[in-house]
Amino acid sequence: MTPETAVIRKALAAVCGDVRDGDPPEGAFTAAPGSTEEAAAVMRVAAEHELAVVARGSGSRLSWGIPASRCDLVIDTSRMAEVTEHAAGDLVARVQAGARMGDVAAVLAQAGQEIALDVPADASVGGIVASGLAGPRRLRYGTPRDLLIGITIVRADGTVAKSGGKVVKNVAGYDLGKLFAGSAGTLGLITEATFRLHPLPAARAYVTAEYVAVSVACDAIAAAANSPLVSSAVELSRPAPGGPIRVGVLLEGSADGVGSRSARMADLLGNGEVVAGPPAWWPGAPTAGPGETLVRVSFWVSALGRVLDAVDAAAGQAGVSPAITGSAGAGVLYARVPAAAGTGVADAGVAGTEGAGAGAAGFAGALRTAVAGERCGVVVLTAPDAVRAELAGRGGMNGTVPGLALMRAVKDQFDPGHRLAPGRFPDGT
Repeated sequence: MTPETAVIRKALAAVCGDVRDGDPPEGAFTAAPGSTEEAAAVMRVAAEHELAVVARGSGSRLSWGIPASRCDLVIDTSRMAEVTEHAAGDLVARVQAGARMGDVAAVLAQAGQEIALDVPADASVGGIVASGLAGPRRLRYGTPRDLLIGITIVRADGTVAKSGGKVVKNVAGYDLGKLFAGSAGTLGLITEATFRLHPLPAARAYVTAEYVAVSVACDAIAAAANSPLVSSAVELSRPAPGGPIRVGVLLEGSADGVGSRSARMADLLGNGEVVAGPPAWWPGAPTAGPGETLVRVSFWVSALGRVLDAVDAAAGQAGVSPAITGSAGAGVLYARVPAAAGTGVADAGVAGTEGAGAGAAGFAGALRTAVAGERCGVVVLTAPDAVRAELAGRGGMNGTVPGLALMRAVKDQFDPGHRLAPGRFPDGT
């Protein structure tokens, strides 16, 4: 340990009860504050010594997006893991950022309530907000940014700011909850979040159907998503391009109401089957296995058929066979490209298909070209290092980012030294 690092470690230890050496990323300090006040003190030390800071909850999605280019200090939120307030009568809960979603669910369930997000039980509250992660029920309940009614954050200089419900101080000009949802740790450290809750449903039923024709499947999805039967989720699964499309619809409510609505939904789907539990293919939060590449496509629901055709065309050009799942009724699909098709050499001989070529990177590039006129977003969430390197010449992980200039201005205001998760911002800063 150099004299300089010894000084930094001593300064961190003076304000934080848990400071460690050598946690990933290699060579970084790790500080685990136990409160917002302690976190603010840690951030002030980081600012004084110009340390690059990466926030970590469960760490399950630190590999998503562009990795941090530098890390001097990991702030581990695991010691901030309490449900600090649960106003059951108001359907509101205030939770510390390091709390695991499964633990929070167990506490809220005692009052028959929930945060209506289908996410892994071991994911942290702060990580869910920072990644914007949502599952199938986003159709009815929305994403974290829709369920947040208040948030507490610590800025890069150690200033604590609060916004929304249960606040002492408001920050004029910004809805911090919406601003920080999906920010990937690039704007500040989330320490608490206040959520709007929903009653746990008394009953659930799933209605499934399978279609060969894309147009018929798309009509069924649109009908289910817009039906007065009030679907909580309308999901799609297509194991391979050009293959049959499986559709699943989730209905929630009272036992009698769900029974009646599910029978009517089966009729609406044409060949639907009512099942008590989720089908084996039912997706939760998006995941990628070792070596796989995960691509998210967001779109207007009316463009679903054209998006599926574009996926097939891009897969054919790149020579891959991605599995497609996702919330088709809410306009979000995920393409999981197998590890064996990770990389390839660009096919310069395919006219008019900029970004086409073999492998996962070629698939992402070809898909961006194919949906260019559909107002769609194509983002590579995670990929092996070799695919990331090849994507650099195909629009990067994020492709074209609308409103990037405004996003940069916000970044400059919240983190003028660009010390928070450097490199993870959409433009690579």
